[in-house]
Amino acid sequence: MPDISKRLEKAERYLQKSKPEAALDEYLGILEEDAGNEQVRQAAADLCLALGRDREASALLSYLFEAEVAAGDGVKGITTYKKLAKVVTPTALQTFHFAQFVEKRDKKEALEAYETALKGFDAQHRPKEALAAAKRIVDLVPTAKNLRRAGEKAASLGESKAAALYFGQLGVLKDTESAGTGFEWFERAYHLDPQNLHLALPYARGFFARNAFPECIAVLTPAVAERGSSPELHDLLVRALVACKQPSSAEPYAWALFENDPKRLDEMCSLVGAYLDGGFTAKALALVQKLDQHETRAGRQRDFISRLHEVSEKATPAIEFLEYLVRLFNATNREQEYCGTLGKLFQLYYASGDYAKAGEALDRVVEVDPYEPGQRQKLAMLRGKIDPNLYNSIANRFQSGAATEEPLPPSNVSTPSDPHDPQPTVLEDIILQAEIYLQYGMRAKALERLERVSRLFPGEEGKNQKLRELYITAGMVPKQSAPSSPPAKAARPANPPKNTPAASPPPPPEVAAVDDFARVTEITRNIHRQVNVKSVLFSAVNEIGRHFGASRCVAGLCTPGKPPSAALEYCAPGVTQSEVLAIVKLIGVVQQLAVNGAVSIADVRKVGAFEAMREHIAALKIESLLAMPLIDAGEQSGILILQQCTPRQWRQADIVVLKTLAEQVVLGVSNARLRSLMKSLAVTEEKSGLLKRSSYLDVFLSEVRRAVQQQTPLTVLLFHFGKASALSKEVGESQVENMMQQAGQTICSHVRQNDVALRYDLTTIALLLSDTGEKNGFLVVEKMKKVLASIQVPGTDRMPVLSVGLAETALQPKFDPVDIVTEAINRVEAALEMARADGSNKTRALRPSLEPNPVA
Repeated sequence: MPDISKRLEKAERYLQKSKPEAALDEYLGILEEDAGNEQVRQAAADLCLALGRDREASALLSYLFEAEVAAGDGVKGITTYKKLAKVVTPTALQTFHFAQFVEKRDKKEALEAYETALKGFDAQHRPKEALAAAKRIVDLVPTAKNLRRAGEKAASLGESKAAALYFGQLGVLKDTESAGTGFEWFERAYHLDPQNLHLALPYARGFFARNAFPECIAVLTPAVAERGSSPELHDLLVRALVACKQPSSAEPYAWALFENDPKRLDEMCSLVGAYLDGGFTAKALALVQKLDQHETRAGRQRDFISRLHEVSEKATPAIEFLEYLVRLFNATNREQEYCGTLGKLFQLYYASGDYAKAGEALDRVVEVDPYEPGQRQKLAMLRGKIDPNLYNSIANRFQSGAATEEPLPPSNVSTPSDPHDPQPTVLEDIILQAEIYLQYGMRAKALERLERVSRLFPGEEGKNQKLRELYITAGMVPKQSAPSSPPAKAARPANPPKNTPAASPPPPPEVAAVDDFARVTEITRNIHRQVNVKSVLFSAVNEIGRHFGASRCVAGLCTPGKPPSAALEYCAPGVTQSEVLAIVKLIGVVQQLAVNGAVSIADVRKVGAFEAMREHIAALKIESLLAMPLIDAGEQSGILILQQCTPRQWRQADIVVLKTLAEQVVLGVSNARLRSLMKSLAVTEEKSGLLKRSSYLDVFLSEVRRAVQQQTPLTVLLFHFGKASALSKEVGESQVENMMQQAGQTICSHVRQNDVALRYDLTTIALLLSDTGEKNGFLVVEKMKKVLASIQVPGTDRMPVLSVGLAETALQPKFDPVDIVTEAINRVEAALEMARADGSNKTRALRPSLEPNPVA
């Protein structure tokens, strides 16, 4: 040590005498004796830099930097690295360590250093170090490019869990940009780490969105068996099983969810409906009884009965189930539901030929309400079919008219014994039974009745319009008999006519079919309810395809000679979906043919224009085709195409109806575009994309009216980004405005097209969510909080305090929309105040405690 001290003094004297070379030699000599002396090494390195001895300076600085890395001294390490970088290109490892040091101070500089290190590691074939750099880059900037690169490197090294994590994040990012585009990355992530429940959920959701329900179930079944599986996994599995018509498999999962969350009563009632639609009446009854006991014990039977009645209105009815409902409604004094259900029972009993029970049902209805319209007609239907005493007992319950009833005919004359002289009541009875079965969706039983009519009354459809319409509605072509055939021969056993499915050709020309224009009106109404172009086309192809019983229906928007800007396709059950290229080519060919109007082709194979796409025609099995151009302002703006996979002669009535619907599609598209345009005009703030506060009441009132009409929920949210006065005082009002513009742009880019975002005040944004209830409203809030995480108070590194108020509107047709809006505004503001009072980043919801008063 004394020698080192002397040498240090000697080196200092050399420096005082401006002899740096000699001082450097002393410093280097000291390092030979004491290599760990950092001060001497630093002084020597500085002298080397000053004297231009770069090689020696590089060695000294590299040694220093490694020591500082080992000690974790970031301040000295950054300084040393920058000195080293002036004389030599640092190694990839040195650059990586520098990036770690500088990361907290300057993320941009750290990101550049990580990128440089990554390139160096790749050039040196050091994959583990390259992966470490890629991971740090993702932590700083999780873009799609960085996530994919990190995932690929992790996968190549066999780190499947890490790779799955990155591909899963990439899928989420892609889905945020455009719904459904992240599926391929979720799929890859899931196959790398099938045990990761966070990956199983979005992967299964992708299958569910594509209607690939068996694949969705295959992913979810092992996932829900894992400990810690989320309710979302169970809920999605229930919905997939129901969609696959497996309600029995779905029930255990649905019940477990329901026991943990009584708010899931709607899902359980939907499961009852699925049982009924699938014909599992006994299981539906067992589940209803189980639910009844559970809700009665919890004191919620009244709400349960109301939900159950809603299900019975929508589901395929079954006699046993309706009988149970009658007993339930009677026991709970639900008079209106009791009478309505008895009315359904009357129709089903009558249709099944059980006239005695039909009479008993009518008797019980009349006992409660003899003034209900249509009761006398039902009694007349039972004349001669039930016991006279029961008939007279029902008739006597009416306040008037019972004394004028004609005497009841003997019961043995109600059915004709002479086949040559059939009574008109027999035909009318069978037609009425078929109508009832079609009304309740029981097509198979309706076809049985119509086959019986075809055998007993051949050719009757030629003079009975009601019967013709029934044949068309049921999709059946009656077997025609020669006009001269006597009725006696028609009554003899014959081969039953073959029924044609719904997607088969309509009756031949000799049967004067009448088009259901009421259905056309309903299709038009559904088209005009849609809020954007895509949903207009989606509704159009589905509604029109089903109405015409077509194999496929395609709608495309394009001008002749150009590829379509939008195209959607409906496929009937069991029909293969077209490839994108096939749709584009078909639209191009048909649009050229439709220059002068409608195109009706009975046999596509005989038309030379389709020669270029013969391979696609054969693959899709297209036999016949009907197309109608979409005309907007005299110019062709698109095409509407009906395809049939069986031979079909298109009638003139089909062309007229399709032309009417095509005009409505054009109007629907124009209206959707106009609405989008109005949202982007003067009422929208230029920089944030938010509607101005002046539009709040008008837009809210309009959305409420639409929600009431369509019977869909509507939820309003208020996002509050901190107290305006405090923020303005801290950073200035202009800076606060810049922050809110950024927040507005973020929200507008992550909401659906039919949702509406508005500026509420300086630091508050309102969001109207159509077709969204309170439960899903909370999910939207969580999503928004994630995407708004990058918003910071200007000039600081902290996020603004985000408080959210939420309120689902109390939509009831009997209430005035103005009252509904007023009540919802007051409630969401109160919810926001509660959230602000609770503390930072809270969300509060308030349900209506008092129903809005109807306007007198």
